[in-house]
Amino acid sequence: MSTWLVTGTSRGLGLEIVKQLLERGDNVAATTRSAHRLTEALGATPRDRLLPLELDLTDESAVDVAVCAAEDRFGGIDVVVNNAGYGFLGAVEETTAAEVQRMFQVQVFGVWNMLRAVLPGMRTAGRGHIINVSSVLGLTAFPGWALYCSAKYALEGLSDALAGEVAGFGIKVNVVEPGYTRTDFLRPPALSLPEHHVEGYDAIRTMTDAHLAMGGTQLGDPVKVATAIIEVGDSGKAPLHQLLGSDSYRLGQDRVRALAQDFEAGRKTAVSTDTTPA
Repeated sequence: MSTWLVTGTSRGLGLEIVKQLLERGDNVAATTRSAHRLTEALGATPRDRLLPLELDLTDESAVDVAVCAAEDRFGGIDVVVNNAGYGFLGAVEETTAAEVQRMFQVQVFGVWNMLRAVLPGMRTAGRGHIINVSSVLGLTAFPGWALYCSAKYALEGLSDALAGEVAGFGIKVNVVEPGYTRTDFLRPPALSLPEHHVEGYDAIRTMTDAHLAMGGTQLGDPVKVATAIIEVGDSGKAPLHQLLGSDSYRLGQDRVRALAQDFEAGRKTAVSTDTTPA
């Protein structure tokens, strides 16, 4: 039996992870904006090993209290899954300062708050596992997804650096990058849209309409994605970056090739800036 702390659990992928962990007998501290919504969504799933935690991840002191409550209840935390987040689809010019701030508060600063809270206990124990749920849009980018991508790109950089920092303490870090998955992610409130549209971005309007109509047709199976994330936590053998979904794998490979082409195309200029050119 392990103890997991999972964020963003009242719907979608986070809820499915909690269900599977409880059904197999693990302890779960589950953060959510609404404990009632979480317990209602769990239905008949066993709950004797569940600690629901109503939490605003952007409130650092509240995160500290929640982590202490989980450690006190279960004697420590083995695996943290930073899953909370939402999407935003709109042009850069259409995003307000408040929308940019909110995105980073939830998807970057909220993760940072959680990490600062859980790492001391993991260092003391000499073990632990952090799984950060990113997206294939943390590796590549498309017009209209700039705000979401920028937050996920930040999460990717945070995860890469963190992995090197904590490896010596026996703490494992993974970042997972799912593709399109059949959750409610492409429907409000999981998907936010700009308050005001700017004329001329017709392609983004068309793409937005297509995404809003996509619900239920995505390639990824949320049950299988949740199972894969749990396996990442169980095995400890997954690569630092674990793609999930054939669409994610394809887009990731496309991005690697595009970057390699860019690097080679710019090689002459790159080496020309050395004190002694190569």
